[in-house]
Amino acid sequence: MMQAVAQLRAGQSLTMTPQLQQSIRLLQLSAAEFEQEIEETLASNPFIERDDGMGQDDGFERHADSTQIEHDPDRGEEDRELGPEAPAEQESVEWEDADSLRYNDQPTGERLDEPTDALSLAPAGRCLREHLLEQLSVCRVNARDRQLATLVIHALEPDGYLKTPVQELEAMCPEAFEVEPGELYIAIRLVQSFEPAGVGASTLQECLRIQLDERAPDTPGLALAQRIVKDHLPRIVTPDTTRLLREFGCDELEFTCAYQLIRACSPRPGAPFSEERTDYVVADVQVRKIGKRWVARINPEVIPKIHVNAHFASIVHKTRGAAASPIGLQLREARWFVRNVNQRYRTILRVAQAIVERQSRYFDYGDIALKPLVLRDIAQVVGVHESTVSRVTSNKYMMTPRGLVELRHFFCSHVESEGQACSARAVRALIRQILGAEDPRTPLSDVKVARFLSEKGVVVARRTVSKYRDSMHIASVEVRRLSAAQTMAA
Repeated sequence: MMQAVAQLRAGQSLTMTPQLQQSIRLLQLSAAEFEQEIEETLASNPFIERDDGMGQDDGFERHADSTQIEHDPDRGEEDRELGPEAPAEQESVEWEDADSLRYNDQPTGERLDEPTDALSLAPAGRCLREHLLEQLSVCRVNARDRQLATLVIHALEPDGYLKTPVQELEAMCPEAFEVEPGELYIAIRLVQSFEPAGVGASTLQECLRIQLDERAPDTPGLALAQRIVKDHLPRIVTPDTTRLLREFGCDELEFTCAYQLIRACSPRPGAPFSEERTDYVVADVQVRKIGKRWVARINPEVIPKIHVNAHFASIVHKTRGAAASPIGLQLREARWFVRNVNQRYRTILRVAQAIVERQSRYFDYGDIALKPLVLRDIAQVVGVHESTVSRVTSNKYMMTPRGLVELRHFFCSHVESEGQACSARAVRALIRQILGAEDPRTPLSDVKVARFLSEKGVVVARRTVSKYRDSMHIASVEVRRLSAAQTMAA
């Protein structure tokens, strides 16, 4: 007779909390994707602010300190998986690592390239006009309304505003249309219903109103925000908070929610679709030489200047029951987001510095000096999992004296050699160097190339030379000899 036996087993496992999932997701984003993530978060969470100059004199005192990066060996389970140490109770991303910035004080006479706006790194994709016309194409409207809406879309400014008066739009229409101003207003309202919210507005006030109307009716502070935009927008540039609270008949928490909703709106809804933007790669990391040591640093131009508004956060804490409300949840999400942003940069810096130290000779001599390197090597040095190193090096770039290099470039497989340890990329570089110096009239065979490599301490088989030569699209010795003969005959 079989009996059921209950057993208890003790074990440890890493729980994938939402915060950890967010940290992992942020870590693997490229600079352009990460910038887009920042923009979306700024638009959706009213507690996160960008230090863009707006609101610096808004009457509120900010208490967000800059995050200083220190290497603390005592980390929690989540941080041991991801790599960087958990940040302290900091609520801003005004981020610098003191050790990685020291070379700025060196009087080398060198300087980095001109700063690049990280926003411009996001691929522009379709222009605003194409984006709106695509939405119009799926609208169930008659042909006349479709033509008028198309006219409105073509009249929009690059920032999404409609600066052309209705009378001028009317004059643009063929006389046979016999367009009434009322019809054009209907077409404008149709375009204003498209994404991005706020497009088609003629003034900032109208642009903000359209965006607020897109919010859920039960959004905290929405009614007051709509009232402020309608009648009191200029007064919140430098608000007299006490007086406004008295005039609006609201408490400080409601005003805070309304103020943050307004700040979350985009004053230029068409900007992300600007046709003037250039799609190119930005360096996440920069490397320079300090004395005899190569040092990595995070490119300051890709670090978002964002923070959690400490004043507004304190209002939530002081308001009874607010911590458990939807607005309290947004505050917690804002704090986790800022911490995970800081964690992203600490992890990238630690991995990048480990790579720089392992491949330091590359910066002096190029690919020919690359050592064999795999993800496990860096993971062991940094104290993280291999998957974390994989995420860090995916779509991340380093600005070096030899140009912009993807972090993945520094990882090279080991070539079986009877001599010294050598990476596959270094062997390719040596082969290219040897063949580049050959006499075109007497090109070298793969056997001779293998012999030259052996003299340099890299003993590889002829078939390995052939494989690497083919991978670099270098013709065989017969083809090179024939090509040289035809050139001399000509």
